[in-house]
Amino acid sequence: MALTSSPSSSSYPNILQFAVNSPSPSVHYLLFGSAWPNASPILLQKSGVPLLPVVVKPFSKRIKCFAGSSTEEDRLSEPETLAAEDVDDDGGSEDPEVQQQQSSITTQRITSSSSDSLSLGIREPVYEVVDVKSNGVLSIRKINRRQLLKSSGLRPRDIRSVDPSLFLTNSAPSLLVREHAILLNMGSLRAIAMRDCVLIFDYNRKGGKAFMDALLPRLNNMNGGHCMRFELEVVEAALLSRIQHLEQRLMDLEPRVLALLEVLPNKLTGDILEKLRMSKQMLVELGSRAGALRQMLLDLLEDPHEIRRICIMGRNCTLKRGTNDVECSVPLEKLIAEEEEEEIEMLLENYLQRCESCHGQAERLLDSAKEMEDSIAVNLSARRLEVSRVELLLQVGAFCVGVGALVAGIFGMNLRSYLEEHLFAFWLTTAGIIFGAVVAFFLMYSYLRTRKIL
Repeated sequence: MALTSSPSSSSYPNILQFAVNSPSPSVHYLLFGSAWPNASPILLQKSGVPLLPVVVKPFSKRIKCFAGSSTEEDRLSEPETLAAEDVDDDGGSEDPEVQQQQSSITTQRITSSSSDSLSLGIREPVYEVVDVKSNGVLSIRKINRRQLLKSSGLRPRDIRSVDPSLFLTNSAPSLLVREHAILLNMGSLRAIAMRDCVLIFDYNRKGGKAFMDALLPRLNNMNGGHCMRFELEVVEAALLSRIQHLEQRLMDLEPRVLALLEVLPNKLTGDILEKLRMSKQMLVELGSRAGALRQMLLDLLEDPHEIRRICIMGRNCTLKRGTNDVECSVPLEKLIAEEEEEEIEMLLENYLQRCESCHGQAERLLDSAKEMEDSIAVNLSARRLEVSRVELLLQVGAFCVGVGALVAGIFGMNLRSYLEEHLFAFWLTTAGIIFGAVVAFFLMYSYLRTRKIL
């Protein structure tokens, strides 16, 4: 289609003439008409043949161009858009047929989207947790991911650190501080501490049971009240249960390793060596867990921003950007937050020392076990060396005797040598063979001692 001038432009000064070039001979032209009196006429022409001018309405609003789409959603949304434009052109009046068409399109889109989600087979994860209130009341309930995010104010990426389904891939200890919650990952213990409750995942595991055993007595002791906030009580109970678990394992391993070190290397048996190997493996695992917890506590102590974020949780306070200073609307809350920051640092320092002590003792026992293995290896090497020396002496003796056997074999041939006629030839030959073998043995032995082979 090309734009040309109209021969009848004097009659219609605003006439536009188009030349329509189509490969199909059946398609000649398109006519657009309108009944508005103030419309401008347009003349369509094909191959020089003028057509009658038609009148169209001048459209002052923006023109939307819709690209062709192969998806069903685009084809469904196009009539809806055109219908909305018709409503605007009519000045707000809406046709019942248009309303019915829009409702049918919306219903179809909702049905298709729901069927697509069902066809994907994606289920929203549901967690079974123990909800421990600040007054010590326990309740077991099921909560899906959406409700968990809404109640704790967390983001979906934050849940990955405490998700029980990622136990094997995300086992490193971590303590994440968010605006309204603290996420705890202590290996087998995974929990979310909020202002008035804590949600414990995998409460049937050993870490969850130890955590509840450490937390509930603190919450049920109402005589003196809580010396710290509920969130800090939860953090301390989690650290206490984890440190006690590591210390208990160390207390179980230490006498076993010391008993093995007393027996070895004098008594080398397969059972004792297997016990040493298992003890060493357990010490390596214990040292790695204690080292990971120690590194987490060091990172927290070296980052005052995280500690201050714990202090301002549940308070009308903020942190300045750049300086990380605490700003509170009430001056008393600022003083309380500063005092609480010191308490948190002392708390973390205490558990850091206990963790370092456990880690150091595990490393010392592991070093002792490695030294014992080296001593056993040296002992076995010395024994193998003695065996090799005996084998070498036997080989030298066998060589000397073999030379004598060669002489005896030569005289054993059924050939005349005129020595058999002499009376003492047998005894002289035998004595010569023995003497030669002994002399050869001592010569070989002195040579090997000179070369420090023996």
